Amino acid sequence: MSIRTRFAPSPTGYMHIGNLRTALWAYLIARKDSEGSFILRIEDTDQNRLVDGATDIIYQTLAQCGLRHDEGPDIGGDYGPYVQSERVKQGIYMHYAKQLIASGGAHYCFCDEEMINAQREVQEARGESFKYDDPCRQLTIRQAEERIANGEKFVIRQTIPADGTTSFVDEVFGPITVDNETLDEQILIKSDGFPTYNFANVIDDHMMRITDVVRGMEYLSSTPKYTLMYKAFGWPEPRYIHCPPVMKDEHSKLSKRNGDASFQDLVAKGYLPEAILNYIAMLGWSPEENREIFTLDELVQAFNVRHIGQSGAIFDPIKLKSINGIWLRNMDLDTYYALIKPYIDEAVHGDFDKKAIAALVQQRAETLIEIPGMLDFFDVFPAYDPTLYRNKKMKTDEAIAKRSLQASREVLQTVSDWSEENLRSVLMALPEKLAYKNGQVLFPLRLAISGKQFTPGGAIEIAHILGKEETLRRLQLSLAMLEK
Repeated sequence: MSIRTRFAPSPTGYMHIGNLRTALWAYLIARKDSEGSFILRIEDTDQNRLVDGATDIIYQTLAQCGLRHDEGPDIGGDYGPYVQSERVKQGIYMHYAKQLIASGGAHYCFCDEEMINAQREVQEARGESFKYDDPCRQLTIRQAEERIANGEKFVIRQTIPADGTTSFVDEVFGPITVDNETLDEQILIKSDGFPTYNFANVIDDHMMRITDVVRGMEYLSSTPKYTLMYKAFGWPEPRYIHCPPVMKDEHSKLSKRNGDASFQDLVAKGYLPEAILNYIAMLGWSPEENREIFTLDELVQAFNVRHIGQSGAIFDPIKLKSINGIWLRNMDLDTYYALIKPYIDEAVHGDFDKKAIAALVQQRAETLIEIPGMLDFFDVFPAYDPTLYRNKKMKTDEAIAKRSLQASREVLQTVSDWSEENLRSVLMALPEKLAYKNGQVLFPLRLAISGKQFTPGGAIEIAHILGKEETLRRLQLSLAMLEK
């Protein structure tokens, strides 16, 4: 059978990083098989947590990242509907719940919260872990249906064997066996008729022919209960790949509920979708090659579930920023310029060569959002503190700067060819003439014409973009300040 994976998010807000990584890994596993399929399913059974517009965010995020799904609510497929609330209306979950009851894998339950809490108090008073002992298990199906006909409210609970063990195999964590007595009899169908996640995903995965289930490690403890359901139905189980958590630090998980960055937040902060995907692919997974930059197609070829780790992976914003910078620097200039022109336009309104500015920025900027702040000196020459000329690394002070700038002004006044190549030739001759190091000439010049200690380019590139008239004007202002 061809591999079929699914991404089954709940439309509860923005796409957080752990959720996107799950989608990515599921996509990579499917695409590794030339005939594999990647399915999108919307799990909206928890109606109280739904957020308007969140489903559109899911579509937009997958599209931005290039994670094209083969079946889903928006494009259809052979195993729809692909929205769980629509499947509820078709009676799919109730049909299978009754089938599970008939096989002994579930039962109707009429107990209220008061009864359940009373049992909890007794067990906890004994120092025991709470396990609900449901008296409704003793009801026959006919007795239960008579009570339902009389208008009594009910839920459907899974029936767990009182003894024995349940085993399954996970591709990341290996064979796992648990004692049945440790498993609670979870609710499968709620009193409003909606299935719980733990029931709906088993039914949907089977009906949609899912072969490989990729999900967070938090569901590892629930998997024995899924295994019992598969056995009760007589269905084959899918292959399980439980992902280690994405951590904020050593103690806490990255979570949108705690205000941690979502995919949309990172894009708004100037990160490329391609770079975000590249980075999160390696949160918990190690490639066989000693490399860290991958396109999506390259990830498809390189990804192997055997290289997924078991421990949590810490989200490192500094590392993400570094990878994003590499992606930006690897672009050809035309593509890069088209991408960042709106950011240049935000900061630079004067008549300057903006493509040259883009070339200047490309080797320095690591995110898009930092670009405007790098370029504000082009339109307005800022006031600055002359003590900035004191620089131990460059071996400069005000006196050295003054002599260098005077020499630079004299030679630049005579230049007619203001090309970058000619400016480089003219200015690089000055250090030897003055018996100075290169930095003792170029650092003061860069500060003198930009007014900034740190700039996205050097003195020669900046002078070329500013033009002769503006460069000399700024040089004169800076010299006048030093002479005071």
